[in-house]
Amino acid sequence: MQTLTLNSGVQMPALGLGVFQTPPQETRAAVTTALELGYRHIDTAAAYGNEREVGEAIRDSKVPRHDIFIETKIWISDYGYDATLHGFDKSAAKLGVDQIDLLILHQALPSDFDRTVAAYRALEKLLADGRVRAIGVSNFMADHLTALLDATSVVPAVNQVEIHPYFQQRAVLDFDDQHGILNQAWSPIGGITFYPGYGEDRKSVLEDPAVTRIAEAHGKSPAQVLLRWGLQHGRSVIPKSTRHERIAENLDVFDFELTADELAALDALETGRRGGPEPETVTLAAYGRAIPEA
Repeated sequence: MQTLTLNSGVQMPALGLGVFQTPPQETRAAVTTALELGYRHIDTAAAYGNEREVGEAIRDSKVPRHDIFIETKIWISDYGYDATLHGFDKSAAKLGVDQIDLLILHQALPSDFDRTVAAYRALEKLLADGRVRAIGVSNFMADHLTALLDATSVVPAVNQVEIHPYFQQRAVLDFDDQHGILNQAWSPIGGITFYPGYGEDRKSVLEDPAVTRIAEAHGKSPAQVLLRWGLQHGRSVIPKSTRHERIAENLDVFDFELTADELAALDALETGRRGGPEPETVTLAAYGRAIPEA
């Protein structure tokens, strides 16, 4: 497994299993399969409603806890200094761990950014106390990051955003690179409609002729090519699947390399079309919901 060094010095597996929209009853089996196959990075979130099942699979596995990198996210309903500290307690209890490897804020919440700043200061406190090993953000654009850096002390280790050849977000990726923030891709293979109402009529990048042509040349699947594209650009990728064969396939991407011409061909596929809500539209009124205690 290839690893990436975060700006905090922490080593993180470059490829992980995502469990977004994985029902709790399927999460435990998916994580168990992933760990058996060799995954050592699991990405979940308080808002996914499956942290408990992720923790159960980790505890039941034969893999030592210190070999597994656990990443989770605080939802906007738990923003604010004290609320975010309690959000950590809720996540840690569900996961069954004392320390979380990477804890990030799930959205920028620009409509109430003071609450976001207070939440991030709570993450800084958790980092200083050793309750988490690294902290970061998700779905933050360059202006959100600029405001956050101006108001806080610790540069985020990670910014998890939608990244695939059809939607590359180059402005935020460049900003992250300039500030030592690792780009982490959700929806790294594209083609999957994660949010109802967003992109149901879009073309899947998995079916793009440039992608399928490169896949045939390497004897790999289109999904493997897209994951390799992200990895070779130095990003973290967290594909989601609940099927054993897909979970295995997504891990089998470290035995080939894309050429410079192939990378350029994939880079040229940008459409500028987002597959989820605009970060500016994520508000407490529209998306807020209570995160259960247990």
